Amino acid sequence: MSEASASPSEKAPRPARASGYVCSLSEELVTKAREELQEKPEWRLRDAQALRDMVCKDYPNLATSLDDAFLLRFLRARKFDYDRALQLLVNYHGCRRSWPEVFTDLKPSALKEVLDSGFLTVLPRPDPEGRHVVCIRPDRWVPSRYPITENVRAIYLTLEKLVQSEETQVNGIVILADYKGVSLSKASHFGPFIAKKVIGILQDGFPIRIKAVNIVNEPRIFKGIFAIVKPFLKEKIANRFFLHGSDLNSLHSNLPRDILPREYGGTAGELDVTAWKEALLASEEDFVKEFCQPAPPGDGHGPAASPSEGRPPEAQGDDPTRAVKSQLYSCY
Repeated sequence: MSEASASPSEKAPRPARASGYVCSLSEELVTKAREELQEKPEWRLRDAQALRDMVCKDYPNLATSLDDAFLLRFLRARKFDYDRALQLLVNYHGCRRSWPEVFTDLKPSALKEVLDSGFLTVLPRPDPEGRHVVCIRPDRWVPSRYPITENVRAIYLTLEKLVQSEETQVNGIVILADYKGVSLSKASHFGPFIAKKVIGILQDGFPIRIKAVNIVNEPRIFKGIFAIVKPFLKEKIANRFFLHGSDLNSLHSNLPRDILPREYGGTAGELDVTAWKEALLASEEDFVKEFCQPAPPGDGHGPAASPSEGRPPEAQGDDPTRAVKSQLYSCY
């Protein structure tokens, strides 16, 4: 918690506005949130009110929800440090403004082709730590059919859906990425511009805790991909990457077989992409309300965008057929 917040012994919680928030966490997760995130149930609404006051004072024109449930996402993601939670909230909206190719008209029905392809899904069962497993399979993407930003849009929608759950806010998520069949040509689409944008969102612009990234079936070309990504990773996140290759026993040391599909040596049946697609499509109205409304005028109270933000890759010298390939070839 930041210095701006006082301990219970110093003063009583200040009155908060009437709230419709009702905590859905189990007693076990309340304890986990207290131990890992410094969340105190008796001070929860006071903390949300403190963050709300900071937003209203420092960013009065920021178009954002100020509901307790929404603000708690950011407080939990930053262990109830008010200043860091505020910066995360501002970054969250700044990322959305600075990348219109991803965030304009962002709704599940606009991404049916990506969802049908099997590029992304969420496994039906969480891991033993209660973390949902997001499964990404780049080999299912056909670049000639749609740009890589459509994949980014699908990932973002998935994260937005997952983080609605308070259990996910406390437990975090795990990523399982299968790079089987990823060629040099396909990898070249993931250049520094895309890498920096995606990692910027995941690390500093979205209120979710990524606890592990498990990479399987990575070809030699992945060394080049990771060389592009690593400079943008914080050390804490970089240490959460686990490269398993084709060694499923290594994967099973991180993710148990009983939650994994047969494709990854598991006992949970065939990988199903339909259930998660339907869950997203069922949330269409929520996403339309959040992402498909006109931006209010004068919403300029976020972090200043750099001159290059929001520009297409080619305008920044990120030519995927030349600059990136030179890095990728080095792994051969």
